[in-house]
Amino acid sequence: MEAIGKSLKEALKSAQCEDCLTVGVYESAKIMNDDPDSVSFCVLATDAEWEGDIALQIHFTLIQSYCFDNDISIVRVNDMQRLAEIVGDKAGQLEDAHCCLITNPADGSWEDPALEKLHLFCEESRSLNDWVPEITIPKR
Repeated sequence: MEAIGKSLKEALKSAQCEDCLTVGVYESAKIMNDDPDSVSFCVLATDAEWEGDIALQIHFTLIQSYCFDNDISIVRVNDMQRLAEIVGDKAGQLEDAHCCLITNPADGSWEDPALEKLHLFCEESRSLNDWVPEITIPKR
């Protein structure tokens, strides 16, 4: 399981370098609405502090439904702070790292082995009726 967490970290960093990463619930919803075919992978993150946030849970339900309907691989992580450290700005501060999308570049030129591993992991999880598998992101 640690290997898949490492693959997630690598895919997020690679997507960020390729300018194919969208961070934030509302920003992600906008991308899904404006250009749904560009979305390749979705990460939802929460932690104990946000578990009781009803509005966030409603957003998660809608995003999950959208991903299921559009055959987009989706995972959950339970450490939003760690996710924010990976995808955040240089200061490491990012308030809304609850949802991250990896999109395909317009020219379709970017391929990432880590992202392929994640897609395979999600496919295997779905075959076991685990529709939104949880991944633990490794510490540095």
